[in-house]
Amino acid sequence: MRVAFETHGCKLNQADTLKLSSEFFDAGFKIVKENEACDVYVLNSCTVTHIADRKGRSSARSAKKLNPNSFVVFTGCYAERDPRSLEAIQEIDLVLGNVSKKDIVNKVLDELKIGDAPAGDSFAEPPMESFSTKTRAMIKIQEGCNQICSYCIVPKVRGREKSVPVSELISQINHLQRSGFKEVVLTGTQLGSYGFDLSKTNLKSMLSNILNHTDIPRIRVSSLQPQEIDLDLLDLWQDTRLCQHFHIPLQSGSDTILKAMRRRYTSEQYMASIRQIKSVLPGASITSDVIVGFPNESEEDFHDTANLCRSVSFSDLHVFKFSSRPGTSASHFPDNVTYSTKSKRSKELMLIAEDGFRKYRESHIGKQEYVLWEEPSNKNAINKLNTYTGLTSNYIRVKSESEKEITGRIEPVTLAMNTNDESKMMTAIR
Repeated sequence: MRVAFETHGCKLNQADTLKLSSEFFDAGFKIVKENEACDVYVLNSCTVTHIADRKGRSSARSAKKLNPNSFVVFTGCYAERDPRSLEAIQEIDLVLGNVSKKDIVNKVLDELKIGDAPAGDSFAEPPMESFSTKTRAMIKIQEGCNQICSYCIVPKVRGREKSVPVSELISQINHLQRSGFKEVVLTGTQLGSYGFDLSKTNLKSMLSNILNHTDIPRIRVSSLQPQEIDLDLLDLWQDTRLCQHFHIPLQSGSDTILKAMRRRYTSEQYMASIRQIKSVLPGASITSDVIVGFPNESEEDFHDTANLCRSVSFSDLHVFKFSSRPGTSASHFPDNVTYSTKSKRSKELMLIAEDGFRKYRESHIGKQEYVLWEEPSNKNAINKLNTYTGLTSNYIRVKSESEKEITGRIEPVTLAMNTNDESKMMTAIR
C-alpha cells in the first residue's frame, strides 16, 4: 500500500506529518510524494484563516481527482474545528482531528480491512525514504496554547499547553540524525513556555541539554515571543549549531491593537527584544508575522505598525489580512476595516518587507555562509547540471548548480546576488 501526505500551515503540522509518515512506514506502507499514485492520501490541514480552510477543501478534492480510488484522510486543525462540514464532502473518506491523529493508522487499516498494524521493532530505524523530507526535520517540543489571543483559533484546535520531556526530544533527534537528517527545527505553539508542566526545566535548560547530548549539526528554534527573549537565553547562541535565525511574531505595532489582540507585550518591549538580538548577534536574521485590518485598526494604528517594520528592517515578513475565526473573541468584534483598506495596507507592508528582504541579502554579498543543500529541483538539459537550493544558518535561501549529488551536505559558500532571478534567491559560489 502506498501513502502520500500533504501538509498545510505551520511547522507544528509538519512535525505531525513527519511522525505520521514514520507510523505508516512501520505499518508496512510505502511513502510516496503527493503527486504520485497512492492508495491512501493524508491531508494535514490548517484553519488559521478562511483561505486556509478553502485551500484544505480544494486540496482534498484534487487528491481524489488525481487518485479516484484512493482513501482520502482529512486531519489537522480544520478537522478538529469543523469535522461535520468536512464529513459532508464526498471526496473525503475519513475525518480525524488533532486529538485523533494518534489513531489514524489503525483507523485506515480498519477502514480498508487490512488488519492490525504489525508490532514495530524498537531497534529498527526507517530508511530516509519513509520521510516526506530528507534534510530538515520538524520536532514538536510542546503543543497547545494557554495565552488565548483574541483572534487566534489555535487554543481551540490544539488544546492546553503540554511539553514533551527532554529525554524524548534527545532520543528523537539522535534517531533522526542516524536516519540522515542534518537539521532539526524545534517547533510548537508557545516555545517560550516550554517546561512549565515538567519538573525543573525550561526552554533554556532544554536547549542546553539538546546541545550537550546530541551531535546533529544544526538546531533551529522556530518561533519565540518578544517577552521570552533575554540575554541569558541568547548566550546559548555562542554555540554555532544554533541557527542565527529568530522568528518573532509582531502582529501589530500599535499598543492599542496589541491590547485588543491580548498580546503580552508592547511595541517598546518588542523593539527592546530586537535590540538585544542585534547587540549579541548582529548578523542574525529576524523574521516576523503581521496582521492588517484587525477590528478598529485606524490609520494611526497602521502607521505605527508600518513605522516599526521600517525600524526593524525584517529580513522577511509574512503579512496576513485579518480573518475572523468562529469561536474566537475577535469574531464578536465588528469587522469594520474594509477589504480594500486591508489590501492597501497589506501592499504597503509588503513593499516595506521587500526593502528589508533586499537590504539583508545585500549586506551578505561576498560573505561566507554554510548551506544545507536540499533535493534538486530540475536538471539543465544542455549541461546536465542539477539545480540545488538550500538554506544558510541565518535563513537565506540560495541556489547552485552541480554535477555531483549534494543533497544533505552542509558546505561553505560565498554569497552573491542574482538580479535576473525572480525567486529572489541568492547565488552560492561553491
